[in-house]
Amino acid sequence: MTTDRVVLVTGATGFIGGHLLPSLSGKPVRVALRSAGRNAGARADRIYVGEVNGRTEWADALAGVRCVVHMAAHVHAMKQTADDRQSFHEVNTLGTERLALAAAAAGVRRFIFVSSIKVNGESTTDRPFRAIDVPHPVDAYGISKWEAEQRLFRVAADANMEAVVVRPTLVYGPGVGGNFLKLLSWVYKGVPLPLRSIVNARSMLNVWNLCGLIARMVEIPAINSGVFLVSDGVELSTPELIRRVAAAMSRSARLVPVPATLLKAAGTLTGTGPSIDRLCDSLTVDITPTCHSFDWRPSVSTDEALIRTARWYIEHRA
Repeated sequence: MTTDRVVLVTGATGFIGGHLLPSLSGKPVRVALRSAGRNAGARADRIYVGEVNGRTEWADALAGVRCVVHMAAHVHAMKQTADDRQSFHEVNTLGTERLALAAAAAGVRRFIFVSSIKVNGESTTDRPFRAIDVPHPVDAYGISKWEAEQRLFRVAADANMEAVVVRPTLVYGPGVGGNFLKLLSWVYKGVPLPLRSIVNARSMLNVWNLCGLIARMVEIPAINSGVFLVSDGVELSTPELIRRVAAAMSRSARLVPVPATLLKAAGTLTGTGPSIDRLCDSLTVDITPTCHSFDWRPSVSTDEALIRTARWYIEHRA
């Protein structure tokens, strides 16, 4: 492998990583894996680093690397335990700082960190989130990502390394898990959903648009360090999303009108408040600065992405 242009990717075996590697085709890519049993792109060079935390040894993985794409993380959990909170800090904050320090020492030119819109907060009201907004993370996952961003920027400033932070909204596509996978299942099975009365707006992001942006960030000659928000560039209400998912699956959207206040009250009683809030509240982002900075536009429409995702679900999960 030519070592003067190598891109090191962490988290390559995850949902987003599995889509990113094909987007980097034609570039020398090295993937950092926790163990030999992990699967990764057939054409990628593999190196095993063990667990990602504040003690990971990165020197061999970073040899000849000019750009790091860091996606490895302890992922968001709806019900966060004390162990989760500790892991968020160990992996997301200390792990990112450790990799940033090693990258700076190795002379890496650019560090792309996939963070989360949860750094901005949980919901929007009168205007979309912007990259320049004061962060307001609420849970331990969002806080760990925010702390990781701050540590990365400090390291990068001292080393004159470009630090690029990407804050995606909800990412969906083939291989998605969590609540979006549950939504696919409910719609496919015709489960009545009490969401017709919801009036909100949500920015979402399909995995092809996210990977396209990251690939652009890798290849562009120079980048000013900063934070960049990303979505598909459209906003959908929860009922409209369900209708579009149903259409992609050739199903009927079975929406039942229930006031949002009652849904939220039920969420409080049943301990599912955060999930209900995400269905009822708005969360929108302004991606205009991102588009301008990278001469980039979302290339895959929401409807096309939902069709591809529905096809995957029907073929592999239904």
